[in-house]
Amino acid sequence: MSADINIPVQKVDHREKVTGEAAYVADIKLPGMLYAKTLRSEKARAWIKAIHRPELPEGYFIVDHSDIPGQNRVKIVINDQPFFAEDRVNYIGEPILLVVGPEKQILLEIMAQIRVDYQDIPPILTMEDAETPDFQPIFEDKKYFADYQITKGNQEAGFAQGKFIFEEEFTTGYQEQLYLEPQGVIGVYENNQITVYGSIQCPYYVRDALMQAFGWGSERVKVVQTTLGGAFGGKEDYPSLIGGQVAVAAYKTGKPVQLIFDRSEDLEVTTKRHPAVIRLRSAVDENFKITALQADIRYNAGAYCGLSNVVLQRGMFNIAGVYQIPNIEVRGRTVATNTVPNGAFRGFGAPQAIFAIEMLMQIMAQKLDLDPLEFKMKHLVQKGELTITSGTFRQEVKLPELIAAVDQISDYRRKTNEFRSSKEKALKGIGMSLFLHGCGFTGSGERDFIKSQVKLRKLPDGKVEILAANTDMGQGLKTTLRKIVANSLDLPIESIIYQNPDTTLVPNSGPTVASRTVMIVGKLLEEAALKLKPRLNEPGEVEVVENYRHPLDMQWDDATFRGDAYPAFSWGVNAVEVEVDPRTYEVQIKGIWSAFDVGKAIDDRIMRGQIEGGILQGLGFGCLEKMECRQGKIQQRSVTDYIIPTAMDSVKMEHRLIDNLYADGPFGAKGAGELTLIGGAPALAAAVSNALGVPIHRLPITPEYLMEVVKNGKAD
Repeated sequence: MSADINIPVQKVDHREKVTGEAAYVADIKLPGMLYAKTLRSEKARAWIKAIHRPELPEGYFIVDHSDIPGQNRVKIVINDQPFFAEDRVNYIGEPILLVVGPEKQILLEIMAQIRVDYQDIPPILTMEDAETPDFQPIFEDKKYFADYQITKGNQEAGFAQGKFIFEEEFTTGYQEQLYLEPQGVIGVYENNQITVYGSIQCPYYVRDALMQAFGWGSERVKVVQTTLGGAFGGKEDYPSLIGGQVAVAAYKTGKPVQLIFDRSEDLEVTTKRHPAVIRLRSAVDENFKITALQADIRYNAGAYCGLSNVVLQRGMFNIAGVYQIPNIEVRGRTVATNTVPNGAFRGFGAPQAIFAIEMLMQIMAQKLDLDPLEFKMKHLVQKGELTITSGTFRQEVKLPELIAAVDQISDYRRKTNEFRSSKEKALKGIGMSLFLHGCGFTGSGERDFIKSQVKLRKLPDGKVEILAANTDMGQGLKTTLRKIVANSLDLPIESIIYQNPDTTLVPNSGPTVASRTVMIVGKLLEEAALKLKPRLNEPGEVEVVENYRHPLDMQWDDATFRGDAYPAFSWGVNAVEVEVDPRTYEVQIKGIWSAFDVGKAIDDRIMRGQIEGGILQGLGFGCLEKMECRQGKIQQRSVTDYIIPTAMDSVKMEHRLIDNLYADGPFGAKGAGELTLIGGAPALAAAVSNALGVPIHRLPITPEYLMEVVKNGKAD
C-alpha cells in the first residue's frame, strides 16, 4: 500500500512543469479508502448533555475524543483547542465527531440521524460582550488570551509637549483567505506508523500535533505535503486540527481516511484574519512633530487562541508604521469570543495596524491643514534610529526613493492638486500609503524555537536535491530556492531537485510563514551550496548540512518585548487612484502604482506575481471582502456571497523595485510575500478620503459605509 500512496505524492513527473498536471489531495485514491464527514456544533456555547447515535451499518464508524490515544488538544501555542469537543462546545461549527465510511451519501444519512442534546450557556459573541460583567469568560475565567504592553520613551512627557491632541478609533473586519483548493487531508495507519498527506502549509506543525495526539515519538509519525492549491496563512495551523482527526480515524478503522471540505464548510469554520478595534491617541507639537502615540489594540481571537497571540504581537510592533515617534505606549489584547477561531493571513496582524496608523497620519495632516505626504515624510524613520521595541533599524531606509518612484510613475502630486481643485461631478482621489514588514519570525523565534536546518544531497547522476520542509503553495518557492542553489553551484536549474516535503526525509527548516523562507532558508541553502560546490566531482552521494545561526548583534527579551523584533525590514509604497460615484458611492479603481525594497528579487516574474496578487488582496480587504458573524454564525458561505477581486476589478499596475542588499539574505534578498498586501487598503482608504473629503475609520469601505459617513456630516 505504501508504494501506491507515494506515487501521486512523492514521485516527480517533469511533465507537470509543462502541462500543469498535479495530484492534489482530493485526486488521491487509495485502496480501501474511507471518507469522513464532520458533525459540528449548532450552538455558539453550550454543554453537551448527550449524543444520540443511530445503529451504524457494517463498515461505518464514529470517531470522537474518546478515540484519541494521547492528548485531545491541538498543539499550537497554548494548546487549548480540542480535536473533538468533549463536554461542551464554544463556537458554531466546532467539530464534535467524524462519521467515517465508504459511501458519502450514507455518511450524510447517518449524520442526519445523530442528535445532540445541548444546555445553552450565554455566548460572548462580540468583543464588546467580552468587556461586560454579564458574561462568564470562556478562557480560564479570563477575557483575553493575551494582554501585552510595550513602552518606548516617556509617554507623559511626550503628551505634555503636544499642542494638538488627536483621538481616533479604527475598525477592520474579517478577511477570508479563499484559497482555490479547500482544506483536505488523508490519514493512513500502516506498519505501526501514522501518515498524514494533505494540503499543508507547515508539515512539521502537523507532525508535532500528531505526536501530541498519539503520545508517540517522531519515528511513528509521518507528514507529507501534497501539491498545495493556495494557502495565504489559512493552512498554517488549521491542518494540525484536521490532520489529527483523520489520523485518529485511520488508527481506529485500520483504513486510509480522506477528509475534504466543500467550499461552504471551508468558509464557515476555518480561520480568518482577525477583526480589529484600534484606538489611537497622539500628540503633535507647535512644529507639527508627533511627540507621543498611545495605542489600544484589540483583536477578536474567537473561541480558541490558535496563533492569535503571535498575530497580535506583530500588529503591536507595526502600530507606529514607518514613522519615528519618540514616546510610545501600546496595549494589545486578544479577546476570547464564542465565534470561529481566527488565525494567520498574509500580513499576520500588520494590515490592521498599518491601516490605523496611515489613516491617523492622514487625519492629523488634514486637520492641521498640512499635505498628508509631506507630513508623513517629516516623520520617516532612518537608519540607526530605534524601532518601536527599542531595536535598531540597521539598514539604509530607502523610503524617500520609493516615494519618488511612485510619485513619478503615478503623477501623484500633480493629480492630488488637480483633484483637489476639480469642479467636475465625478469625485476623484488619489492616495498613497507607506509601510514596512519585519522579515522572519518575531524576536527569538528563529533562534530558540525553530533552529532551522537544511540539507543538500549530490546524487550519483550529478543532480542535487534540496532537502527542506518549506512548501510551495503557488508562490513559486520551488523555482526560487532551486535558482538560489543552481546559481551558487554554477549548475543549470534543471539539475536541482526539490520535491514536496516529507517529514521523515527532510529536516525541519521551519514553517513557510512570516516572509522568512527565501531570506532564512534560502540563505542556509546558499551557504550549503558553497560548501558542496568543491565536492561536486566526488563519486557517489555527498550530503551537506547547514544550521541556522542567529545574528550576533540581535538582542531580544521575550518578557518585555524589547530589542530587535526582526533581523531585517522590507519597505513599500503604494498609490491608488479612485473615482467615487456621487449617487451610489461605489468606488472604482482607476490606477495602481507601487515601489518596493525587498533587498534583491531572486526572480523578477515571481516578484511581479507577488506584487499584483498581494495588492489585489489588499484592495479586497479594503473595499470588497465583507464577512459578517451574526449570532455566532458566519453569514457568507459561498463565493457568491463573499466577494473577492477578480480580473474585472483590476487595472493595469505599474511597479518599481529598488535594490537594498541584505547581507544575511541570499544574494541580498529579504522577505517579500506579505509586504505586497499591506499597503493596498490604506492607499485605497486615503484615495477615497481625498475624493469625498471625509475621514475613513473602517474597513471594508462599502458604499453603505460611505453613505453613512457623508450623511452624518463627518466630512472635514
